[in-house]
Amino acid sequence: MPRQLGDLEDAVMTRVWQWNRPVTVREVLEDLQQERSIAYTTVMTVMDNLHQKGWVRREVDGRAYRYTAVSTRAAYSAALMNEAWSRSDNPAAALVAFFGMMSAEQREALQDAVRIVSPNLAETTTVDPAEPTAGAAGDDAPADDATQESER
Repeated sequence: MPRQLGDLEDAVMTRVWQWNRPVTVREVLEDLQQERSIAYTTVMTVMDNLHQKGWVRREVDGRAYRYTAVSTRAAYSAALMNEAWSRSDNPAAALVAFFGMMSAEQREALQDAVRIVSPNLAETTTVDPAEPTAGAAGDDAPADDATQESER
């Protein structure tokens, strides 16, 4: 499972993901320098570390390398969510708590994702933002102890 990227690693990878093309250290450096003071060697080291960790592949281009992302930002985010969820001693309670933190836009994105992954399930199961989630106060269905604990 992936380890969360550090701040500078994330800043570099954000550019690699956004540009979606092979990039040089110089290009990333020049863009980063718009936000902060940073040395060429620092960016070069971070990109080399990202290569060693398997986040980017690189190809020689003259005397430099061109770096390309190995996977997408979405895949990275999904792997982090899966890692966090798999560490829970009560995955259902973790999901209930996570869904409770979602904005209306995030719940809509979740519904869209469910429709894509499991079209038949999406037709019978929808999340109404106005409705309380299972185990919420006022719900007639009893929640298990772990769910109640996560809501405290």
